[in-house]
Amino acid sequence: MNSFPENIFLVGVMGAGKTTVGRLLAKKLGRRFVDSDHEIEARCGVRIPTIFEMEGEEGFRKREAQVIDELTQEKNLVLATGGGAVLLPENRQHLHQRGVVVYLRATPHELWLRTRNDKGRPLLNNDDPRGTLEKLFAIRDPLYRETAHHVIDTGKPSVNQLVNTLMMQFELST
Repeated sequence: MNSFPENIFLVGVMGAGKTTVGRLLAKKLGRRFVDSDHEIEARCGVRIPTIFEMEGEEGFRKREAQVIDELTQEKNLVLATGGGAVLLPENRQHLHQRGVVVYLRATPHELWLRTRNDKGRPLLNNDDPRGTLEKLFAIRDPLYRETAHHVIDTGKPSVNQLVNTLMMQFELST
């Protein structure tokens, strides 16, 4: 039997690497991987920008809360959450209590470099996406820290190095 947590939930600002790291981590652990944004799209049959357009951010957050509540009750799951999942207190509580939460932290500049050409991020479809990322980081960083059991900086290491660091953290904390 391994010493890894039953559920591992990844949080962080868009572009922090949650999906990429989560996929590899799940593969190495032999677990199911779910990206909550992809799950919402699959259930709704439309992309997230369309949900934002039709229902606004509030409508999207309600859908997201339902999906997070359901997914965090599963076992042996690696879950990558959407960047704003921590905005609702119930999401923070479900994540923190039902698994081990890892905050993949990146600076606003790193996040901007990673997301600047991605048109599928509705919150960044404006005249100042870099400024938006700085604001999102300022608001959300304390919420990610409050929710997380581990904080990992994603600046320099490769995805493989990040996953190996995470696996070592889990082994040390058991």
